[in-house]
Amino acid sequence: MCGIFGVRSVERDVARLTYFGLFALQHRGQESAGIAVWEGGRVTAVREMGLVPQVFDEEKLAALPGEVAIGHTRYSTTGGARWANAQPLVFHGPARTVGLGHNGNLVDPGPLRDELLAAGVRLASSSDTEVIAALLSREPGPLPEAVAATMRRLDGAYSVVAIADGALVAFRDPLGIRPLTLGQVGDDWVVASETCALDLVGADVVRDVRPGEVVWVDEDGCHSAQAVPQGRGAACIFEHVYFARPDSILDGTGVHAGRVRMGERLAEEAPVEADLVMPIPDSGTPAAIGFAKRSGIPFEEGLIKNRYVGRTFIEPDQELRRQGIRLKFNPLAEIAARRIVIVDDSIVRGNTMRALVQMMLGAGAAEVHVRISSPPVVSPCFYGIDMADEDELAAAHRSVEEMRDHVGATSLHYLSLDGMQWATGLAEEAVCRACFTRRYPTSVPAERLAAKHRFETVGAAQR
Repeated sequence: MCGIFGVRSVERDVARLTYFGLFALQHRGQESAGIAVWEGGRVTAVREMGLVPQVFDEEKLAALPGEVAIGHTRYSTTGGARWANAQPLVFHGPARTVGLGHNGNLVDPGPLRDELLAAGVRLASSSDTEVIAALLSREPGPLPEAVAATMRRLDGAYSVVAIADGALVAFRDPLGIRPLTLGQVGDDWVVASETCALDLVGADVVRDVRPGEVVWVDEDGCHSAQAVPQGRGAACIFEHVYFARPDSILDGTGVHAGRVRMGERLAEEAPVEADLVMPIPDSGTPAAIGFAKRSGIPFEEGLIKNRYVGRTFIEPDQELRRQGIRLKFNPLAEIAARRIVIVDDSIVRGNTMRALVQMMLGAGAAEVHVRISSPPVVSPCFYGIDMADEDELAAAHRSVEEMRDHVGATSLHYLSLDGMQWATGLAEEAVCRACFTRRYPTSVPAERLAAKHRFETVGAAQR
């Protein structure tokens, strides 16, 4: 998924502003974080593995003065979780130096990588982001034309922030698969993956960056151009189901309100007699609120989530590993002898839900009814979500009844495709639903495997 942020300002501390913008986007990537700045014709980047506050402190931020800053929080989809793939990347080419951060996934960057390597270009990472940066750094001519020429060579999902020719640059693929929003704080321009980041830094939302559009901010202000023709709408609907923060506005729709509507519709489609409705925190909470509201079954918290677990760099010992899910969740005694409905946004591999159901039953629940506020996930994503290959997706080759048996629930129901679509308030032709339907808005690899680590060996050989 990844979170991206960018700002240009002569008077503000752009690195500090970017730090706080990334803080609001931490949910989009917890593997690494980075900030790049432009000052006096030079691009400087600091990027490390870890969360935003683990990577940056006052000393590091003070060492990043400049007029333009971009930032990135990484969730890997092409290229593994290692420092060489952390972003923003800085690439020095014959036409320009580029600092670049990318949210999305190119469907098949292999031929472009091969072309760059054949031309003698040294690639230090195994990510598709470096391919975009290298292409832009080699494209001659004025910046908007260079971006447009680069975009014409890319296939897949890409929302990008960059520093090039002293300007803040943002551009988005012609299908608009990943979100990107333009804002303004005072007279300065800001761009971010989600509106929640604009809210945190005190910026007003201006509009979304349009699919196929390039926006650049220089000393003369904010400019935009339609770099490539806009295609059919294909905004990722899974952003509305799970990934976007609930307080964001996405595609003109409030994310939290949409998730509550998913829960309401789910209660209509799959009623059940039960004593309480409880969410899988935090992703299932809005839908559980909606389910309880529509069904009339009381809403209660039955699971306590340890919000300090996150991504740990210390592995639990064998006994703690056996406890598994209890590192993150623990049930309350109030669920004993009660019929409970647990609501979550999705089931991908099914391991977590199976462990949770077993935990609930082990804590004395009389019945455990599972309700999922999206349809079955049956196909992998090629556009920036690190979903499993199809053979690892629990629902890809199982019926709903087989899924119920797989997770061990008393009953299990999913929200219908139509119900999910209705809840978002978006038209079917405006979104990508491929993970639920197997119908992709672009061509995808014939083997249908995203092959996240496919360039690791090549990348290592080039270093």
